[in-house]
Amino acid sequence: MEGSAAWHLVERCRAATPRDVARGMFFQGVVGVVGFLQGEAAGAQCLEAAGLHALNPGELYPVTRFLKMAARATRLLRPQLGDWDQSLHYIGTQATVDFLASMFGRELMQMSRRDPRRLLQHLADGYQTAVSYGERTVLWTGERSARFVMRRDFMPAPYHEGVLLGALEAVGAQDVRVHGRQLSLLDSEYDVSW
Repeated sequence: MEGSAAWHLVERCRAATPRDVARGMFFQGVVGVVGFLQGEAAGAQCLEAAGLHALNPGELYPVTRFLKMAARATRLLRPQLGDWDQSLHYIGTQATVDFLASMFGRELMQMSRRDPRRLLQHLADGYQTAVSYGERTVLWTGERSARFVMRRDFMPAPYHEGVLLGALEAVGAQDVRVHGRQLSLLDSEYDVSW
């Protein structure tokens, strides 16, 4: 892997424990995006990179497998999407689509009542239904702006920029802006406004 393409993959994998797991719906989203943009064989390469043959959307899988899959996906998508950050952003947006289509996501949408403020607050708590690790908090900076803080999360900032953008657009927020910063290997924060 080249430079930023690895986004410190080895260090991120070393920081994970066997208890750090994510639902299969995120894996399926990656395979689906890559398969749609690059073909079925490319999607199969992503499964192979994760050491998997099949996926169950509700099952929990080690986050290290997801990291390896996402790394392969960014390499496959980079020629079409332009760079690593764009590829991660695109995968993150698709993760939101997949999450919101799940039972957990539908419940989140119902609780938010299509209100971006409620959505962000519930999203911070809702992560726990999809992954076993990390903590997320929302710090309100205005009526239509917030800082979304993630601690001990394994994906880099561009991925979560896509997640937050997709979630806010799903509830009808207009002119959404998301700017993320990596604070450390596993910590990041996002200025969000709409």
